[in-house]
Amino acid sequence: MGIKKYFLPRICSWIALCSTLLLLFGQCALAQIRYSVPEEVKDGTVVGNVAKDLGLDVASLGERRFRVVSETNEAIFEVNQNNGALFVHGRIDREQLCQGSGTCLMELKVLVENPLEVHYVVVEITDVNDHAPTFPKRNETIKIAEHALSGKRFQLHSAHDPDAGMNSVRTYSLSANDHFDINIRETDGEKIPFLVLKKMLDREQSSEHFLLVTAVDGGKPQRSGTLNVTIIVLDINDNIPVFSQEIYQITAKENVQTGTSIFKLTATDPDEGTNGEIDYSLAKTLKQRIYDIFELDSKTGVIVVKGKIDYEEKEFYELEVQASDKDTPPLTGECRVIIKIIDVNDNSPEIDVTSLSNTVSENSKPGTVISLIRVKDKDSGVNGKIIAHITNNVPFELKPSYKENTYSVVTKDFLDREEVSNYDITIKATDSGEPPLSTTKTLSIQILDVNDNSPQFEQSPLYFYIVENNVAGTSLFSVTAADKDKDENADVSYSIARTGQEKDVALFLNVNAENGQITALKSFDFETLKSFQFQVVASDSGTPSLSSNVTVHVFILDQNDNAPVILYPVSSNASAEGVEEIPRNVNAGHLVTKVRAYDADIGYNGWLLFSLQGVTDHSLFGLDRYTGQIRTLRSFTETDEAQHKLVILVKDNGNVSLSATATVLVKVVEPSEAFAASDVKSSTKDAEDTDVTFYLMITLASVSALFIISIIVLIAMQCSKSSTDYTSKYLQDTNYDGTLCHSIQYRSGDKRYMLVGPRMSVGSTIVPGSQANTLVLPDRRRPSEELSMVLTLRFD
Repeated sequence: MGIKKYFLPRICSWIALCSTLLLLFGQCALAQIRYSVPEEVKDGTVVGNVAKDLGLDVASLGERRFRVVSETNEAIFEVNQNNGALFVHGRIDREQLCQGSGTCLMELKVLVENPLEVHYVVVEITDVNDHAPTFPKRNETIKIAEHALSGKRFQLHSAHDPDAGMNSVRTYSLSANDHFDINIRETDGEKIPFLVLKKMLDREQSSEHFLLVTAVDGGKPQRSGTLNVTIIVLDINDNIPVFSQEIYQITAKENVQTGTSIFKLTATDPDEGTNGEIDYSLAKTLKQRIYDIFELDSKTGVIVVKGKIDYEEKEFYELEVQASDKDTPPLTGECRVIIKIIDVNDNSPEIDVTSLSNTVSENSKPGTVISLIRVKDKDSGVNGKIIAHITNNVPFELKPSYKENTYSVVTKDFLDREEVSNYDITIKATDSGEPPLSTTKTLSIQILDVNDNSPQFEQSPLYFYIVENNVAGTSLFSVTAADKDKDENADVSYSIARTGQEKDVALFLNVNAENGQITALKSFDFETLKSFQFQVVASDSGTPSLSSNVTVHVFILDQNDNAPVILYPVSSNASAEGVEEIPRNVNAGHLVTKVRAYDADIGYNGWLLFSLQGVTDHSLFGLDRYTGQIRTLRSFTETDEAQHKLVILVKDNGNVSLSATATVLVKVVEPSEAFAASDVKSSTKDAEDTDVTFYLMITLASVSALFIISIIVLIAMQCSKSSTDYTSKYLQDTNYDGTLCHSIQYRSGDKRYMLVGPRMSVGSTIVPGSQANTLVLPDRRRPSEELSMVLTLRFD
């Protein structure tokens, strides 16, 4: 019926259209064919051959534009112009096209031109069971009081199936249960399900029931839909709150923080709503102390610490607790809670010093007791068990006493105040609790000094250098000794060790006992005394007194304090004047005479230079500045004077040069007079030569003996010295090359002798075969170089 109502107005419209086309083109054909096709067939399914059924020429279908005209954008059916077949060209859903359970018809217009023909094709859409029954909601909740009587009915939502006929909803079924059945009532062709209570409910046994209602259609195969039904059982106050046990025994640690929850009570009431809501409270008959310490949360049943819990005050508490529901009147349950307090390690150990000696002598033996201590802990059991020990590295240890928790602090090693003068002994006492608590205490111990260290000089032996001509009574130098001890044990006094010999140089020295200043009681002369040694004794003021000594080597340094002494010429009145006679016929370069001088100083202070200070004729005579030889510069002429006066200046090379002068009168004589004078001098010379030879032999013998002694001493020194080379502290100048000369002059009658050369040293040797006697002095400071100093004996 719905399809007919839909298509009849359109048929009339097509009749009007055909009339219009008839007027325009002159003809219009009308025909109607009916086909049947099930819904949901595949695209391309042939419904029927329209061209064949209408008697149209299949070959001319294309030319005549054979087609299906649709009033909608989506064409469900199309015709094939090649064979005239009507086929499905889209999804066919009967429930969408035709709502309801009646016949579903679909009318199509098939149009052919030349001549124009309109044919009507009716297609019946047959139903298939392609839909399952569905409920308006998937879940439905029904609330039923637990005291509802059996037989009470509860209507459910009906299921809907868009299919028609046998494919629609046919029946309902209910899942298996003990309390409900299903009943169906049909109204206006619709089947309505009902739940029927067949057994009374008990909310305490089950507060909810879950049922499954199934709607089934009559199609083949059958399709079904389900509805989840939740039955909520409404409560009545028919149960009292019940605790899980009548007596609870719990534990709580002491000193827990205020507000800490220690236990939660749980009471259950199977009732619902206010009937099952529980309030907790402490009984009103308890002691006030319990209310001060504990608090019970009325909603949660949590016992909360309100005050301080101290195990040492009380070891357990008993609480009476009530649980009430909120019905009127309320139902109440009771229980008892016993709280046992657990001791915690909340007290640190204490260290008491019962006896203490703040000082101990450094010569105390190991095991000397310096203090007695006692440790204690207010806790009990394991928490009160204490272990004590010394934490830092000190020469002390704890010795346990026979009495528990009592210890002695004793020395375990020898003490040395000079290394450590005081100790801070840190004692740590730790209990055995978890976590362990500990306490530390520091004992300060001072180490008393004993006189166990003698004064010590910085080095031994000591070497000092002083300049000659020091002022008597003034300080030369000082010595210092240090004592590691303390106070009077470190108070050092100085003294000089006396040998008692008459020539002991120490007799001319004095030392300040307090500061070690050495003072000379006389002035020293380098030319007389070049070095000496003595011993200084340093003693402390301890009891008994300890002392040490050091050998002091003193080297006297030379000063330029001696002026040159003229050895030749010397007159009978000891003045430096002399007369020399030379023949007039001598040639240039003739040796007139030689000025000889001596300086007691050494080095540059004793190195003499000669110069002409005055001469009557500078062209006649010349003076060698190093040897003092006076020679003629040219031959004499008749016009030259017969007598010439030469003034010779002799000076040393000191910083402040000292000098002396000599006067030589040169007389020019005829050759005959000069020869006569020469014979007289030669006879005198022979006598003097004999004496000179004797003195030379003595000198050579002395030098040889000195050489042998030097060799022996040198060998001894080489054997005794260490692997490192020994260098004399007296010779500090490493650049000394032995080239400075020291001249010594001797006089014997009219003959004078000069010994020119450096200072001799140990190990000197005489080299024979030279024109002069040569003494070679090796320099031990440069073993890689062959250095020598030459001592030359000249004879004039």
